[in-house]
Amino acid sequence: MTYTIGFLKRSNLAVLAAEVSTAHQALAVIASLEQSVGKLEFIRSPQEGEIGIEMLRVLAKEEAEEMPQTTC
Repeated sequence: MTYTIGFLKRSNLAVLAAEVSTAHQALAVIASLEQSVGKLEFIRSPQEGEIGIEMLRVLAKEEAEEMPQTTC
């Protein structure tokens, strides 16, 4: 599932967006953006529509549980 993250740069009036392929990646992008770029505007997914950060955390947890664990 893909996620689009919209954010507002501190020095700009335009909303910029980044697209990632997993909820875990989306959380990493959001954490980085909140520290360096500006304000989170939205998180969207084709299947879920617009979601909040808490729902994204739930989806990331579900993704982690669904991924096969590899042993070394």
